[in-house]
Amino acid sequence: MTEKEVVSAAGCSESASRIVLCVNYNGSAYHGWQAQSSGVPTVEGSLLKAVRRVADQELELTCAGRTDRGVHASHQYVHFDTTAKRSERSWVFGCNSALPKDVSVLWAGEVDQAFHARYSATSRRYFYCIYNHPVRPANYATEMTWHHYPLDEARMHDAAQCLVGEHDFSSFRAAGCQSKSPFRFLEHVRVFRVGHMVILDIKGNAFLHHMVRNISGVLMAIGAGKMPVSWCREVLEACDRTMGGVTAPPNGLYLAQVDYPEHFSVPSQLGAPGFLHALLVASGYLESGDSDSKLWELAFLEDPQR
Repeated sequence: MTEKEVVSAAGCSESASRIVLCVNYNGSAYHGWQAQSSGVPTVEGSLLKAVRRVADQELELTCAGRTDRGVHASHQYVHFDTTAKRSERSWVFGCNSALPKDVSVLWAGEVDQAFHARYSATSRRYFYCIYNHPVRPANYATEMTWHHYPLDEARMHDAAQCLVGEHDFSSFRAAGCQSKSPFRFLEHVRVFRVGHMVILDIKGNAFLHHMVRNISGVLMAIGAGKMPVSWCREVLEACDRTMGGVTAPPNGLYLAQVDYPEHFSVPSQLGAPGFLHALLVASGYLESGDSDSKLWELAFLEDPQR
């Protein structure tokens, strides 16, 4: 067996480095994150081709959280093991040159072998974006959910507070969810409005399959006045998925932030999608920050052509 085959089969070799990438993507054209043997387009499939091209060897990817068909990510983390020696700039801009326009690598770095994109994560944060207007949107139609009934975001926020803390979220998990436990801890659930956009901001240690979309479906029914504020708690306490109503569409959902212990030196950033980040900064919900300064250096200051 060659050294490359050892890296592919065992996940690492004696001289292998563990590389982590931060990736964003528009999931509209993909059948979810996970590569499939049927050959349908997936985010992992596209990224894997690009990374293998830059590394010039076979390797496998592990992500922080697999997203469903049509779901987006503005800060997804992946790791892989490779014997290839490349600069941060090569990983970022080399991969991007080989990726379709709806997938981008934002950051790259070498980490300790103990790092694991999924199991080392301490929390995950999602945004669910709802365009609340009587007329369907022509712009960003695949990047947000349209809801044409007036929504009361204050009612939605009040209803969601019963979800904060550790609970059995059986009422909000998909029927096919493979998690061994329905218990999850939510650090916060916030609902607020910026113009015609109603935004659900939810952060927790981990999430069940369809959990955020099922929560969003319940909260939209409450916001539209179809159900009382108390219904969210009733659904939660029932521990029965059939009590929870419809699953909200995938196109408004973004994996926006994944946190890791500080000793791994993986940057913790609030990865709100570009258009939403601008709205949140303008409204004062987020600080602007300068988290992309290193990327400017990689893009230009280290470019031998400039």
